[in-house]
This record gives sequence, structure tokens and C-alpha cells, in this order.
Amino acid sequence: MISPNTTGARRRFKLWLLAMTVILAWAGYTLFSQMQRQTETEGRLTVAKDRLEQMQKQGEELQAKVKQLNDPEYISQLATKQQGLVKPGEELITPSE
Repeated sequence: MISPNTTGARRRFKLWLLAMTVILAWAGYTLFSQMQRQTETEGRLTVAKDRLEQMQKQGEELQAKVKQLNDPEYISQLATKQQGLVKPGEELITPSE
């Protein structure tokens, strides 16, 4: 014959087992979803780092261009090549085809 204490103990054990199963399932789901978010975040970080590197390279190129544009000799060369301007006393020579 099964005593009432044994029946209560079995019920408590089943309830405890059910609670642990629910808690472990929730913990597994949370872990999985966090791992997915971490993977997505790492992908966005990689894209952002690549874009930052491109922007830094572009900034360096623009700084070099600004430095060139502050040089009077470079400005003189641009004026001659693009606008056909020459200094007084000089002649512009163009190649004939």
C-alpha cells in the first residue's frame, strides 16, 4: 500500500521536475536568441568598421587635396592646364594634331 507521504513526495517531485524543465527551456531559448543577436551585431560592427576605414582613407585623400590647393605652384599649373591661363610674358603652346 502507498502511504500518503509517498504520494505527496511524488507530486512534489513531478512539480519540481516540471518547473525545472520550464526554466531550462526558457534559459535555452534566451541563450539561443542572444547568440543570434550577437552574431547580427558582430556583422553590423564589421560593416561599420569597413565604412569607417573607407571614410578615414577618403578624409586623408581630401586633406592631401587641400594641401595641394594651398600651394601656389599647383594652382598655377591647374590654371594653365584647365583654363589656358598663362603668366604675363609667357605663351601657351598647344600640340597640333
